[in-house]
This record gives sequence, structure tokens and C-alpha cells, in this order.
Amino acid sequence: MSFLVSSPVAVIVDLVRSRQIASRAEAQPLIEDTFGFVNERVNAVQPIRATIGDEFQGVFSTLGDALEATLLTRLALPSGLDCRFGIGSGAIETVGEGMAGRLQDGPGWWFAREAINEAHTREKLRNPTLRSWFRAATDEGGASGARLDPAYESVVNAYLLTRDHLISTMNDRARRVTLGTALGRSQSELAADEKVSQSAISQAMRNSGGSSLLSSLDALKGGAL
Repeated sequence: MSFLVSSPVAVIVDLVRSRQIASRAEAQPLIEDTFGFVNERVNAVQPIRATIGDEFQGVFSTLGDALEATLLTRLALPSGLDCRFGIGSGAIETVGEGMAGRLQDGPGWWFAREAINEAHTREKLRNPTLRSWFRAATDEGGASGARLDPAYESVVNAYLLTRDHLISTMNDRARRVTLGTALGRSQSELAADEKVSQSAISQAMRNSGGSSLLSSLDALKGGAL
């Protein structure tokens, strides 16, 4: 079973319960600051940027980078704000220029749109903590031009189901500590920031699932995602 992806990976982002945000004008800079923070830390073909309404878009060269960027985003968003992600692997074509920049089309965007719609449907029906879904071509000569094992989507989406559940059940401290650990900060540094003991940081990582969350991403990226 091969998990190699040669196609670019498109990411569509929307805000969860955007109509319930008290002030979009106040929330928008916080959200854009979060994506700026993530864009500085994860390589992107096209950094995640606001498009229209409550939507943002970006493009990554690998699925591993897309998964890392979406993980860091959810951990870094201020309390009370959350995002939903559609991740699509497939060819992307520039078809012209618009007021906001390049106009693009192609399977990468089609799959990303399918994926975010699927995430929204599953969230409403049976998986309330789900925030992410992945779609890609699964046959040679398909729309993306990639040849992927049929189990590919299932493996990635099983990871996303578990990842999103863990993040959704974390308290604010657990998210901050997990984010700091993902960025390579030491437990002693995090303990000083949180004004707790180093053992409390270690316990927070274990009890929240933060350690497993980061290890699972490392395992997937180690499989050439």
C-alpha cells in the first residue's frame, strides 16, 4: 500500500457557527493572525488567505503539510473560534485573474469542496466533534492524474476523526501546551508560561491526548504523506 501523493493539496476553510460570532469585525483579525502564524511555520504553495464571506483557502505541496497546517490552526485559534477544513488532493489549474488574484479550478479544488461538505454533513449527523475531511482520486487516470490505493482516504480520514475529537475535547491550556510542544518548546518553558510545574505540563499532554495527537501526525508524515 503506497501513500505517496504527487498532486498538490488544496484546503478550503470555513468558520464553525460563523453567524453566532458576536462580532465578525473583531473576530476576523484574530482569525487572520492565526493563519499568518501558521503560514510562517508550514511551507505552502499558496498560504492560507481569506477569500469571501467566512471562507479561506490555501494550497500545499504535500498532504503532510496540509495536515500539519490544519492541526496548528485548530490549536492556535483563540477560545470560542473554530474552523472546518476540506482537504483535496488533485491537479490545480490557473484559469485567469480576478479581483482577489489568480482564478483556479481543477480536481484539487473539486475534491476539497466535496470534503468540506462531507465534514459538515458528518458533523451534523453523527460526529459532532469532526472538523476535517479528505478527498482524493483513487484510480489511475482519474481526475487528479494520481494512482492511489483505495484505502488511502480511509486511513487519512480515520486519523482526522480521532484528531478532531481529541482537539474538540481539550481545554484551553491543553491546546496551548500541545501547540507549544508541536513548535518544539520545552516543558520547562511551557510550565513557566502557564505558571505550573513541569510535571503538570507532562500530565496535561498525557491526559488530553496531546502526545498521541502529535505522534500520530509524525507517524503519517513518516509514511511519505
